[in-house]
Amino acid sequence: MRDVPFRSRYLDQAELERFENLLVFATTTVEGFLAGKHRSPHFGFSAEFVEHKPYAHGDDIDHIDWQVYARTRKLYSRKFLEETDMTIHMLVDCSSSMSYNGPRRELKQARAKRVAAALAYLMLKQGDKAALGIFTDRLIEHVPPGGTRRHLFRLLQTLEQSTPAAPRTDPARALIEAAAQIRKRGRLVLVSDFLGIDIDALFDALSLFVHRGFEVMLLQVLDPEEVTLPDVSLARFQDMESGQQVQVEPEEIRAVYEREVGELIEKLSVQSLRRRITFSTHQTASPYLDAIEDYMLFRRR
Repeated sequence: MRDVPFRSRYLDQAELERFENLLVFATTTVEGFLAGKHRSPHFGFSAEFVEHKPYAHGDDIDHIDWQVYARTRKLYSRKFLEETDMTIHMLVDCSSSMSYNGPRRELKQARAKRVAAALAYLMLKQGDKAALGIFTDRLIEHVPPGGTRRHLFRLLQTLEQSTPAAPRTDPARALIEAAAQIRKRGRLVLVSDFLGIDIDALFDALSLFVHRGFEVMLLQVLDPEEVTLPDVSLARFQDMESGQQVQVEPEEIRAVYEREVGELIEKLSVQSLRRRITFSTHQTASPYLDAIEDYMLFRRR
């Protein structure tokens, strides 16, 4: 993909230069079915020469090294490592709860889109392919995989224009609907706050991808005030999805609330670990590049 600037409020190519350098030197061995150019453990005839092996009945005669035969009068086949490209499937939560932001901080939804835009740019930059799904209580939009400059523009445009009205989030249902559309195995990155969801249903749906050989990453995006309640004497809390409001003194509910949030994060982490799923939590007070670093660690597993 040529280095052509894109105008998007969610993409700053200059900020991603250091990750481009990392991608150049990162080597990842992936399965031949995974869709840049990664070395596959499956042998083929399209890339790097590995070794000779004695010719056996049924081997492709196109792989016979006739120069070796001329010297030894024995038939040997050449073995190569195929080069494959990786496909990253991103699912971004755009439900109402993702519209929260604390003072002088970015909306969670904007942060999720910024991360998705950066990942798409980096993956296509190294020759990989990227797909995008937007969901709330269902999968509302899906852009199939692609690896061209025009495709990146389409992904960015989808992120810019998606303004879902559905109040609630249901990643389990979105995953089930996405599984029916995603044909090629690769990496799945699910970006959400994971607030108010059915955890068991989420991991049941994720199993559809895990059992098919996908590498899965859950990226939780939270505002700091959702983890630690603000230090004020009186506050009005509003459910971003139901609209219900309640006025309380934060100190009265602080301990219970923060314990429940901590338990949610712990449950997501433990359940992910059991299934060899990567889980990362990210707060909007931190630079979004921290989330990109977490993905870089994930892709090197």
